[in-house]
Amino acid sequence: MMRRPLFRLTPLALAVLLSGCAVGPDYLRPANWLPAAFKEAPTAVAETKTDNPAIVQQWWTLFNDTTLNELVDLALRQNADLRSAVARVEQADAAAREAGASLFPNVDAQAAGSNTHLSEKTTTWSVNSPEVLRARSAGLSLSYELDVWGRVRRSNEAARASLLASQYGRDSIRLSVAGLVAANYLNLRALDAQLAITAESLSSREESAKLVKTRVDAGLVSPLDQYQADGALAALQAQQAELRRSRALLAHQLALLTGKPDLEVAAGPLSAIPLPPQPPAGLPADLIEARPDVRQAEQQLIAANANIGVAKAAYYPKFSLTGVLGSESKTLSDLFSSGAGTWSAGLSLLMPIFDFGKTGARVDQAKALNQQSLIAWQKTLETAYKEVRDALVSLNELGTAESAQENRADNARKALDLARLRYDAGYSGYLEVLDAQRSANEAQLAAIATRQARLNAAVDLFKALGGGWRAAS
Repeated sequence: MMRRPLFRLTPLALAVLLSGCAVGPDYLRPANWLPAAFKEAPTAVAETKTDNPAIVQQWWTLFNDTTLNELVDLALRQNADLRSAVARVEQADAAAREAGASLFPNVDAQAAGSNTHLSEKTTTWSVNSPEVLRARSAGLSLSYELDVWGRVRRSNEAARASLLASQYGRDSIRLSVAGLVAANYLNLRALDAQLAITAESLSSREESAKLVKTRVDAGLVSPLDQYQADGALAALQAQQAELRRSRALLAHQLALLTGKPDLEVAAGPLSAIPLPPQPPAGLPADLIEARPDVRQAEQQLIAANANIGVAKAAYYPKFSLTGVLGSESKTLSDLFSSGAGTWSAGLSLLMPIFDFGKTGARVDQAKALNQQSLIAWQKTLETAYKEVRDALVSLNELGTAESAQENRADNARKALDLARLRYDAGYSGYLEVLDAQRSANEAQLAAIATRQARLNAAVDLFKALGGGWRAAS
């Protein structure tokens, strides 16, 4: 007598044995080809790493401005774009949970009842033959796709990567919103400073205009001086009106960003806002890999890579388990009685034979999308690297420019004082005073604008790196 083998290799056993493999490429992170450090930063050896706890995520607090902190916090709670991003994360989370549920069997409850009247023309009737056939059934059904080739696992991998991409996309919008609020707030404070300078200059020119009128009435100077003084006064009044208009528009923009339409921001001094601590020497370029948009691009690349496996799985047979456990009877009262039980179990296989290149075309599409995602990730890294370099250059050069502008403004004020003394003593005409006034006004406004630009460059650097630094202790 032939002895049976210890293990019988059934289709189910074969499916279980093969369930550990997954077609398609496993994700391998591409090499970072960027330089090791930013040459625009100091060249000393750096100890900063991407997980350095010294990096401050709430970088706007480094400006030490209570109003700015309140505005950013308000925007992070109420900004419409950010709330929409949070909703997209919730959608992606639900999609990931749906994909994960595919790893488990579907169990459904079912119940049915039917009454069937048989035709006398198609049925052999007898005295005991029923006119109506009755059937009642109830039970549980099970269906499960055996993930032999990893199609479900690759789909789950892609869904989880898409969820992470949505989360990083939300974080990227948070960073952008905080940056916009900070930049608009600093611009608002710069306009406050320019309005204060303009108001001071306007008061001075009004006094000058009165003095000139007195001298014209006394016949000491030509009426030309009065026309020039009044024209300069009107020009400064127009400048003040334009500055007020610009400030109002910035306040409205802040109201939109914070989700508070009736927002009012009181005037405040720009000089009270310090320049935040700058990054340490030898700033490493791999810091940008922690930026949320860079991480988002990489997760999209991971999802695209997993979708290649999903497409390739269509080349192979699909195994499915089905089963039903329940009971069946003619009457509802006997439905759960002894002997009414039924069950069935089966294994099905669906094997592609000819699809005229459809599967191959889908695989090629998945590969092309993966290549696009790779290029997008590389471009995001390159863009981040450029933005950091731009911000570093701006910080360095604007620091030099700010010192020069302050020197220019100081000299312009001294020249204005001297021009007034010369005019009062009769050594020069009023045109010299007007030129000195215009130069002093322009120099002071330029100094404020340069300070504003330098603070905004710090904001740009924080956005480019995704954080800031505390001063070294």
